[in-house]
Amino acid sequence: MTNNIEHPNHYMWKGVECKDIIEVMAKGLDGQEAYYMGNIIKYLYRYPKKGTARKDLLKARQYLDFLITNEEVQEAAKEKGDA
Repeated sequence: MTNNIEHPNHYMWKGVECKDIIEVMAKGLDGQEAYYMGNIIKYLYRYPKKGTARKDLLKARQYLDFLITNEEVQEAAKEKGDA
């Protein structure tokens, strides 16, 4: 019997659990970056399996936009500090 609380099917793909991929991909990231990266991965991971594909893809895109904006703000701050 599958444990839908600790190991839901929509967070397993090709024998690998989503949380394990998030841990690898977010390693070395802090705060907002890690949060955004985790959500991007989560929504991409589950979109083909949960029955909410379009909604999950839109959420992943939203968090990707947040991550891009965060990078742009950091780059602008670095450039301003260098001037």
